[in-house]
Amino acid sequence: MRSTLSVLGMFGVALLLWACYPASEVSYSNPQESTVNQWMIEHRTSDGKLQLTMRVRSQRKDGDFSFSHSGFGITPDQLSGLSRDQMMSASGTNVSFQLKRDAGTFNFEGWFKQGNGSGHFTFTPNSSFSGELARLGFGRATDEQLLSLAMGDTGFAFINELKAQGYDTATVEQLVRMSNHGVSLEYLQGLKGLGYTVKTTDLIVRMKDHGVSLNFIRELTGIGYTNLTPEELVRTKDHGVSAKYINEFVAAGYDRAPLEQWVRLKDHGVSMTFATELKELGYERIPLDELRRMKDHGVSANFIKELREVGFTNVPVDQLIRLKDHGVSASYIRKMQEKGFTNLPVDEYVRLKNRGEREE
Repeated sequence: MRSTLSVLGMFGVALLLWACYPASEVSYSNPQESTVNQWMIEHRTSDGKLQLTMRVRSQRKDGDFSFSHSGFGITPDQLSGLSRDQMMSASGTNVSFQLKRDAGTFNFEGWFKQGNGSGHFTFTPNSSFSGELARLGFGRATDEQLLSLAMGDTGFAFINELKAQGYDTATVEQLVRMSNHGVSLEYLQGLKGLGYTVKTTDLIVRMKDHGVSLNFIRELTGIGYTNLTPEELVRTKDHGVSAKYINEFVAAGYDRAPLEQWVRLKDHGVSMTFATELKELGYERIPLDELRRMKDHGVSANFIKELREVGFTNVPVDQLIRLKDHGVSASYIRKMQEKGFTNLPVDEYVRLKNRGEREE
């Protein structure tokens, strides 16, 4: 979803700002539905852009209300009728301005003070755009669908890019779905620039929903993982494998393994911290599969340290796993030594445990 976390993070502030303005009710073509539309803008000093958040409240036929939120960054020049002086007013000022998009125009009214503003808005659907969609074979869009398309800036440039890249998009519903899930023109063009032509609506929406950002792909490409399938990108992201995660191991002297191996390693909870703790105990550059086995069987750095305290140092990985699997701990060995079972090899303590020799 488009900037979902940032929208939610600002929502508390938005409530305080929006509470100052009476929201206007706007009726669309369906007389049984009405909406209360509210907006908030924050000035982002880091890049000079504005963060625009819009909230739409819709009343359904059953009388209940539903809310939808959309947040995205825009440049001040996209807002017709709003000057910098108005935005940065020290004492505050009333404002009226527009955001024009192919699917329709947003008409904003409200208040600005010191770079931040809020108020209410109406939306004027562009019937000509709806007619052009029908002419292009997508079908005619409803006013509600035009609102969704305008929210995501899904217009002619977006449609032309879809066609140029050979996407299978054929209906207004598919366009709306991409718009609602944050698939933008920038995302389409960015994927193409990185060598990816996804071509299916469902797959590109899935990529976006699962957090496969352009930066995520760039970082993987930068460390040699190129020409991945969309499914591989989604799986890698879902399992928490990032370029940073892989680079930590490479920097420690490990070879660049196949991506699927990093996914398995991450799934089994193997971190660079775990590998570093083992290295400090003399287990340097343990093969990745061995690291995974050790983690799976509960062989931790503390387990190895405790074994050292009872006289067992440099125990091979296979024997460490065997001890752990059979419940032979440092505490058990110490108790057996106190009972006279001293100077025994590791395997003998395993046999004692298996024969039922107790610590008591």
